[in-house]
Amino acid sequence: MAPYNSVMGQVHQINTSRGGVPKLPVEMAVVNESGLIGDEQADKVHHGSPDQALCLYSLEVIETLRREGHPIEPGSAGENVTVSGLDWTEVTPGRTLNIGPVEAEITFFAEPCSKNARWFKDGQFGRMKESRHPGESRVYAKVIKGGPIRAGDPVELVG
Repeated sequence: MAPYNSVMGQVHQINTSRGGVPKLPVEMAVVNESGLIGDEQADKVHHGSPDQALCLYSLEVIETLRREGHPIEPGSAGENVTVSGLDWTEVTPGRTLNIGPVEAEITFFAEPCSKNARWFKDGQFGRMKESRHPGESRVYAKVIKGGPIRAGDPVELVG
């Protein structure tokens, strides 16, 4: 298999909460192997493992959903990092994202949660399910190398 070319995007928004959704924007955050310092998950059974240290979503996918009439905003779906400028269909398990100084490996597609129903007209939160709408799901990542991140930082999709 030929190696992937690297592709550049950027951090649109960093989002945290004390548990649950929506996650709200913050200016900067420090990332370690557990995720964003200061971010909490309400459901520790289904969220927060090392393979789920970061949840990422595409600004362009969010904008597509908004054009369809869904009242979703960056951070609404519980993503820690909203990314712009990447072909989200290429952000798949096994690929690496360099987010500023942070290195993270995409581990799997995030399953939609009923707590996200309010961000979708008629409560159809399954609209984020990868098997129904390929390339439009949130993704989880494990942190390989931590560090501080800010909105505007470069995001490089490699490997």
